[in-house]
Amino acid sequence: MSLSFLCVSTFFKGNEFLRSCKQAGNTVYLLTNKKLEHKPWVRECIDEVFYVEEKSDGSFDMNEIILGLAYMMRSKKVDRIVALDDFDVEKAAHLREHFRIPGMGQTTSRHFRDKLAMRMKAQEADIQVPMFSSLFNDHDIFEYTQKVAFPVVVKPRSEASATGIKKVHNTEQLWEVIHHLGERRHEYLVEQFRPGDVFHVDSLSINGKIIFTRCSQYLSTPMEVAHGGGIFRSVTVPFGSKDDKALQKANEAVMKAFGMNYSASHSEFIKDHETGEIIFLETASRVGGANLAEMVEASSGINLWREWAKIETAMAKGEPYELPKFENNYSGIIISLCNHECPDTEDFNDPEIYWRMEMEHHIGFIVKADNRERIIELLDDYTKRIHENYHASAPVPNVSAH
Repeated sequence: MSLSFLCVSTFFKGNEFLRSCKQAGNTVYLLTNKKLEHKPWVRECIDEVFYVEEKSDGSFDMNEIILGLAYMMRSKKVDRIVALDDFDVEKAAHLREHFRIPGMGQTTSRHFRDKLAMRMKAQEADIQVPMFSSLFNDHDIFEYTQKVAFPVVVKPRSEASATGIKKVHNTEQLWEVIHHLGERRHEYLVEQFRPGDVFHVDSLSINGKIIFTRCSQYLSTPMEVAHGGGIFRSVTVPFGSKDDKALQKANEAVMKAFGMNYSASHSEFIKDHETGEIIFLETASRVGGANLAEMVEASSGINLWREWAKIETAMAKGEPYELPKFENNYSGIIISLCNHECPDTEDFNDPEIYWRMEMEHHIGFIVKADNRERIIELLDDYTKRIHENYHASAPVPNVSAH
């Protein structure tokens, strides 16, 4: 039985998903941003590409997308819709509900996209979250300031990564930030800043059960990199360690509470420095960005994009899915903005190098070994060398009130 998949990706990513989806015998359609028309998509694996123009504010007109898809569906069938990027999760859910296509609807998708919905749902399920508040009601915010210990962070409910986050140190400063947001304050939340080690948990789920998980620790967090111009690094958590077990348990609780049925997922947690508690930060129903999928593959041999496509196909066809055998190696990633357009990285020649970044004005590596100490040693060495000879930084994007 051949099925038709509409893959939605308004960022250039997901080629391995598209390839795997096609190899499974499906018809593959891609809906993407017009400005990505000349990116190196795996066109031999795509039956047809549909382009949408973004508006001046960077958003997309969903009515226009629905009209275009309705016209297309007069002559072509769409059996499943898959969002390949965080920013497309809600679009895909909207389209599924409008055209009554099976899969995650808008209510469930909000738990994997809207940070306020995430915290409310997690709290409802007795999952530890930072003390938070919406920014809808002045009295609620006042009450919050009387209970919370500063600093706090004001963050967008639907932005990815560390975009638009502001750290605030007292009540007066918090009100200044809220007033600056103006009519957009309802799109934000405030939460307590909890110092600690930050982890990411990358998983595959099917039939409501997690079948594969890899836990990793950010050695420099996305927020630190975005706001401090640092060098991005992450490393596999020691297998079978107390942290590994606690993170897997917390991730299972989140997936169950949020109604995850089948997909890839990328979740983030913090281990509080004071209490040692594992605290939930956020999750997404897709493969992690920043080349973390390649880092997971270096550690396990599991390509998350490829297996996610196989899971989607199996669920759509009502067929069984079997996870390939995987390894337990350690891997680490390091990525930095670079002051050279195309850096020469021949001096980085350790046999543990698994992957090299090939992107203008970037330098990056993934290293793989059976020894975690060796990974840390390499990342420390590369950090020093990159900082001295290659590193560049750019200011974090600011989200204004308009």
